[in-house]
Amino acid sequence: MTRKTALIVCPGRGVYNAPELGYLRSHHADKSVMITRFDEQRQALAQPSIAELDGSHRFSRARLTRGDNASGLIYSCSIADFQSIDRDAYDIVAVTGNSMGWYTALAGGGALSPDDGFRVVNTMGTIMHEHAVGGQFVHPAMDADWRPDPAMREILFGLIEAIDGLYLSIPFGGMLVLAGTDAALAEAESRLDKIDGRFPMRLPNHGAFHTPLMDDNSRRGRTALPESLFRQPDLPLIDGRGAIWMPRAADLSALWDYTFGAQVTEPYDFTRAVQTGLKEFAPDCIIVLGPGNTLGGATAQAMLMCDWDGLTTKTEFIDRQATDPILLAMGHAEQRPRVT
Repeated sequence: MTRKTALIVCPGRGVYNAPELGYLRSHHADKSVMITRFDEQRQALAQPSIAELDGSHRFSRARLTRGDNASGLIYSCSIADFQSIDRDAYDIVAVTGNSMGWYTALAGGGALSPDDGFRVVNTMGTIMHEHAVGGQFVHPAMDADWRPDPAMREILFGLIEAIDGLYLSIPFGGMLVLAGTDAALAEAESRLDKIDGRFPMRLPNHGAFHTPLMDDNSRRGRTALPESLFRQPDLPLIDGRGAIWMPRAADLSALWDYTFGAQVTEPYDFTRAVQTGLKEFAPDCIIVLGPGNTLGGATAQAMLMCDWDGLTTKTEFIDRQATDPILLAMGHAEQRPRVT
């Protein structure tokens, strides 16, 4: 088999849901030593273990989606998936991620060790849970065939301008994630017509991530997580501005400063991160780490928004996936065997 080049995309919060219960147990029993090391960190904080959470008898949204549990659980699944990629079949050319997935990208790309990556994720997830502020909702800015809807974008950005305490959080493929105070979100929701009975969709147990409302949590992260955790990456890293951090050339002080500064308090442009990876590294395919498959749609939409490989619509993308897939999601049962 010809070796392919791949851009790796790491998921953020909200991707471990009821269908993913037992993901580690099902796919990563061979990584129990690493998970045990992660759980030693959790034990020192009197937190339930990752193995225990993943092994729950039933899915509890209240327990498994809260920041202090979800972050470490998702990171454990994602970094284990990263380690399971068949490197004889895929040459990884760059790593990026969405929101919390930036921390996973740092570990996958070598700027943090797997254990220090877990420390970062677990610390920030716990801070966000214990000092929760506001929330987020997601809203489409595209039509049913994944073509941009400029009129809807104008409406959403108009709300951001008009409502105090409402901010752009994440350009997310064909979606926009807005964040803010509870009052600001409620006001914005009251001004938007319901779409498909789903949108605007409030994201459970999420705070006002990537906004100035996170300033205090940014300071808490800087205090808890020293620059000494960071080292030169082994792979190019693409952050939430589309900036590239190259191996053996990264300014580690600046990388630390971005990770716990602008990455926390300013919009995270996932769309630009994916498109930068495509344009600068021209990969044969994109591999989206698990758990779950909810990031696949936004990644595909980001590809279409820059006409990648001549694809511009959902219909064209689905037809291409059926014959020669260019997006492989490890949380997708049929696509996973192509990667591992």
